Amino acid sequence: MQKKLDGFQYDESYLAHGYKELTIPPAAGGSWVMEKNALHIWPRKSFMMIALPNPDGSFTCTLFWEFKGPRSFESTKTDDDVRRFFDEEFPDAVPLMPALLEDYRENPTGSLVTIRCAPWYYKDKVALVGDAAHAVVPFYGQGMNAAFEDCVVLDECLAQFSDNRQRAFAEYFARRKENADALADLAVENFVEMRDKTASKAFRAKKKLDHALEGLLPGIYLPLYTMISFTRIPYATAARRARVQDRIVYASLALVLLVIAVIIIRLMIPGR
Repeated sequence: MQKKLDGFQYDESYLAHGYKELTIPPAAGGSWVMEKNALHIWPRKSFMMIALPNPDGSFTCTLFWEFKGPRSFESTKTDDDVRRFFDEEFPDAVPLMPALLEDYRENPTGSLVTIRCAPWYYKDKVALVGDAAHAVVPFYGQGMNAAFEDCVVLDECLAQFSDNRQRAFAEYFARRKENADALADLAVENFVEMRDKTASKAFRAKKKLDHALEGLLPGIYLPLYTMISFTRIPYATAARRARVQDRIVYASLALVLLVIAVIIIRLMIPGR
């Protein structure tokens, strides 16, 4: 595409963080040593570790950590370095990871990249779908789903413009580009949220409020994660709707606090 198209836009944006996969094996008998119906997160501000359950009772752990720095993949080389780091940051996980040192030594350190390009097609000859057009970091778990959505939209466009494939490709690109870019931004934002904000009481309170409002206002109030993961709402539309909902919620909370403050002040005034 870069060779054939004048002005073809292509960008690779790498995070400063890499990742390394580790393992928590199953307990005797193949049972899980932690809650199996959960994503486990160890948030540590600038980095994190997560664990996802597998059917065999094991957990796949992933350490997301800076490539470079005083505490990073680059500076943590020896077994003693690794053991010290994990004992300090994840002391509850270490006893569950008997092969920690071997996993850390032998498993590669991967990179995390976002790819953006435009356009996604060349004349009526070829169209890009999935990661070839819009690779995203994995923190929303939507990369494969976004590729399937490409296929659905491309199929619709080919049917609509069956006699003009180039127009079908152009329509497909126009309908999907905004949503692919929105997902790329959401995925990076969710990385920050997972590694940092999940440790915040205020953040967890907001999540509980989201779930409560979703229950009280079914079909009207939908948290961002619900819209992205469990509906067909386009990513860009979901992001805009979530921002509007947040503004309404925060404005409502501010109004409630203001009313409470006014009532308290009036009660404190002598003679009232």
